[in-house]
Amino acid sequence: MIPAGKRAAVVRALDDEGIDYVVTDETSGREYTAVAMFPLPTAAVEPVLERLREAGIDESTYTVIVAAETVISRRFEELEDEYEEEADRGGDRISREELQAKADDLASGLRTYVLMTVISAVIATAGLLLDSPATVVGSMVIAPLIGPAMSAAIGTVVDDETMFRRGVRMQILGVAVAVASATLFAFAIRTLALVPPGIDPLALAEVSERLAPNVLVLVVAIGAGVAGIVSLMTGVSATLVGVMIAVALIPPAAAVGIGIAFQIPRLVLGAGVIVAVNVLSINLSALVVLWYEGYRPQRWFREDNARAAFLKRAAALVVAIALLSVFLGGVTYESYVASTTEADIRTATADELAALDPGLELLELEVERSGTLPPLDTDRVIVTVGAPPGGAVDGVADALDRRIESTIGTDVRVEVHLVTVDRA
Repeated sequence: MIPAGKRAAVVRALDDEGIDYVVTDETSGREYTAVAMFPLPTAAVEPVLERLREAGIDESTYTVIVAAETVISRRFEELEDEYEEEADRGGDRISREELQAKADDLASGLRTYVLMTVISAVIATAGLLLDSPATVVGSMVIAPLIGPAMSAAIGTVVDDETMFRRGVRMQILGVAVAVASATLFAFAIRTLALVPPGIDPLALAEVSERLAPNVLVLVVAIGAGVAGIVSLMTGVSATLVGVMIAVALIPPAAAVGIGIAFQIPRLVLGAGVIVAVNVLSINLSALVVLWYEGYRPQRWFREDNARAAFLKRAAALVVAIALLSVFLGGVTYESYVASTTEADIRTATADELAALDPGLELLELEVERSGTLPPLDTDRVIVTVGAPPGGAVDGVADALDRRIESTIGTDVRVEVHLVTVDRA
């Protein structure tokens, strides 16, 4: 819409940019005198809008940006060639205004957001307790979490404090609602005996994998954040990327609820760390990508405010992730030490049994570790040995105890279970 007195300046700006346009008179009797319509390559939207602002098209009027399927025009092709280098550099990224509009579209109403989060968390909880990966994946499809995560980052780089605060508030609300819904649902099915009495959630693969997170969860979260913001910047559908963000948040939030309902503190801690790290990493990666791609506030004098907010919030996210990564690193190191120790014990045990009697066979090995901080101490080793009928089994426990202790270099209790194996 061209306000009174700005028609000549707008037409001159469009001519200077080499843009095809149509200008029609506006006869509604309001303060607008004309309407201009013109096609642009995606990469040209933001710079042309800046040029029009200089001509007097600002927030006092309004501009509508719509997607065109095809434009047949020689001047448009020349315009595409002109902005081709910028398109290659920016990856056909959309304008700042379009980005903000897309973020607003993704931010559903409060009632819908809460309802869909509750449904997603309940389905995820059921999937974890059923040990059903397909059900867990299904829960992620309906989780509305991409909007708030992207809004917080966009609000920071364009200096829109309202959008930033709403994004943060909705993320906190979403995680809290997911955990509360999972807790209530898990508690209800446990109380109503809808799961077998005495069930151990940690024995379920879908639950146990959220028990001891390692540094690889950072890869998932950072990848989800980058994919989410790139999908918005390029105008690509964010539906599938929203599923990726839900992968990082909904199942661990449901696992926290199961841990609370079944009173398993270490599950609450492990899954809770995953949720916290993933939320922070998604926000950090989205924020850094947006700033790197050059998104800034509309007014140049607000860039300093946006830069200060970016640095402060990015630093806070990095510090928080670093602190939580100490826990992740400890878990990763403990997993490495545990697997290495078990492999060494298994090899030493098999060699010792072969030296004692070729008929002895290692059937099963269990290593128990104890302690508070990683790496944990190897406390007990339970060895199940198969022996032929009438085979020599005296002194097996003592021999294995000496061999295992010399292998790992610490005192350990060795318990040997002897099983007679008779093959026909």
